[in-house]
Amino acid sequence: MTTATSAPGSRARPPRRTLYRGDPGMWSWVLHRITGATIFFFLFVHVLDTALVRAGPQTYDEVIETYKTPIVGLMEFGLVAAVLYHALNGVRIILIDFWSQGPRYQRLMLWVVGVVWLLVMVPTTVVLGIHFLGRFG
Repeated sequence: MTTATSAPGSRARPPRRTLYRGDPGMWSWVLHRITGATIFFFLFVHVLDTALVRAGPQTYDEVIETYKTPIVGLMEFGLVAAVLYHALNGVRIILIDFWSQGPRYQRLMLWVVGVVWLLVMVPTTVVLGIHFLGRFG
C-alpha cells in the first residue's frame, strides 16, 4: 500500500475516511454546546419579551399570554433539563481543566454528571408534570 510518505514519484492515495463514532466525552462536548446555545436563545427571547414592557403593559401581557400553551410548557421542561446538564457538565469541565487529576477521572465524572442529572430530573419531572397538568389538564 502506498501512502503519502512513499518514495518520490509514486502515487499517494488519500487516507481512507471512516465515520467517527465518538466516545462519551465527544457526545458530552456536543451536548454541552447544544445546551449552551439553547440557554442563550432563551435568554435572548427573555430579554426581548421583557423589553416589551416599555411598549406598554397591554402589549407585554399579550405576548406573555401566547406563552401559555402546552408546547411552551414542554419547552420550559427542556430548558430546565438543559440548564441542569450544562451546569453539571460545566463543573466537570472546570475540574478537568484545573484539577491535576481531572483528565484521569474525566470519564468517571461524566458518569457522575449523568447520574446526578437523572436523580435531579426525576423529581423535577414529577413537579413540572403536576404543574403542567394543573395548567393544561
